[in-house]
Amino acid sequence: MAEHTSSSITIEAAPADVMAVIADFARYPDWTGEVKEADVLATDEQGRAEQVRLVMDAGAIKDDQTLAYTWTGDREVSWTLVKSQMLRSLDGSYLLKPAGAGATEVTYQLTVDVKIPMLGMIKRKAEKVIIDRALAGLKKRVESGEQ
Repeated sequence: MAEHTSSSITIEAAPADVMAVIADFARYPDWTGEVKEADVLATDEQGRAEQVRLVMDAGAIKDDQTLAYTWTGDREVSWTLVKSQMLRSLDGSYLLKPAGAGATEVTYQLTVDVKIPMLGMIKRKAEKVIIDRALAGLKKRVESGEQ
């Protein structure tokens, strides 16, 4: 099994409010930085995204990718790569846990495998940067109260 990178952050909001921002793919370009376009291609019977096309620009890595999402209640969402120009695989998840009065601990886990050769240490560092930026952006977006 491939190694993964994970990190957690506490957000001053209820889990449902955090998940609402995570599930709002159309707004990703407003707060993620790396996502320039997000198009929901398919939804489940509850209206949640099952497949999403993302156009990414993370400096050295630019990619057009499609991800498949799996929702586990309102506390976890995971995704896996369907297709990509730059990546061989991408698996990730957000896990939300209540963390006291009106707060949520969000854990983001990510495993990325690029098509070009890359040292494992460099790949882990890139995963860590992606995770930390995403968690910081998510925290700022949720706590700003913008929906």
